[in-house]
Amino acid sequence: MAALTPTQIAETTGTTGTTETTDLKPAGPAAAAFLAGSIGLLAMAVSHWAGEASPAIKTALQNLGNLWIPGAQGIGPYSGKETIGLVVWLVSWAILHYVLRRKQVNLTTYGLTFLVILGLATTILWPPALHVLLGKA
Repeated sequence: MAALTPTQIAETTGTTGTTETTDLKPAGPAAAAFLAGSIGLLAMAVSHWAGEASPAIKTALQNLGNLWIPGAQGIGPYSGKETIGLVVWLVSWAILHYVLRRKQVNLTTYGLTFLVILGLATTILWPPALHVLLGKA
């Protein structure tokens, strides 16, 4: 489907053949929001995998969380994993929003991409898959 301008499109209504003009808001910002969310989740999953693979990365994640989360010592390296996910989500959302803000996009494509990335992130976090990735299976 060709990209439509976000201003107006013409629709033929009913059997009368009359044309009515409708204002459309661009779907790009919505696509940017849920695509950025899935990218943030994937970043958190990868940081979890990296933290489990390396004690040095696990310590770095703990230290990252300690920088700004009160009481982060109580939740361990999870605070750093959350920080990575949050930063990646916000940065990717800003970039994707800027790129897609005035575009009319096919939300089905972006929705399916969201689901694929969500599935990948969930698989990485699933303990049996994580153990295979880490070579502990």
